[in-house]
Amino acid sequence: NVPFRYEAIAKKWETIRPEDLNIESDELVVVNCMFRSANLLDETVEINSPRDAFLRLIKQISPRLFIHAIVNGTFNAPFFITRFREAIFQYSSVFDIFEATMPREDRERLLIESEICGKEVLNAIACEGPERIQRPETYKQWQERTRRAGLRQVPLDEELVNRAKTMVKANYHKEFMVDEDRSWMLQGWKGRILCAVSIWQTI
Repeated sequence: NVPFRYEAIAKKWETIRPEDLNIESDELVVVNCMFRSANLLDETVEINSPRDAFLRLIKQISPRLFIHAIVNGTFNAPFFITRFREAIFQYSSVFDIFEATMPREDRERLLIESEICGKEVLNAIACEGPERIQRPETYKQWQERTRRAGLRQVPLDEELVNRAKTMVKANYHKEFMVDEDRSWMLQGWKGRILCAVSIWQTI
């Protein structure tokens, strides 16, 4: 049996302190962040970037591994026209995936399009300042941020990457892609990178 304890922390990520986590001295820690860092504010809104504060927290926790999956996007610009154009490119790929892989009348598709993607597009385009929570950056930008925070990237297992490529090629639509760059596993559609995953350790 593996002992399990759940502790909810009702705080903004950038205000959490290591002691809030009640990590025991002999505890093996893995931080798994799946696509949520795109919702953190950055230095265009707050001088002390919550994104950098979050990464400093990871450094202080000193986990055995930090698994970071990000939405790879370029519609975090403060300028409306640039943001609008990039959001259109990004979400047209997402909707194209639905069109190619799910019937139009599929209830799950309709729900995802209206309740998730639709609201994300609205927020990314129509909101400014702290109200805009859709703020994705590219994996290259996150790589630089994470390195500046004092974390070291772990190379991907080549066999694992090849297995993922083989599985996608054999079982998924031909336009899905899996690739690797700068030790990030990239996933996308028709050549456009939509998300990326990397693994880090403290130095």
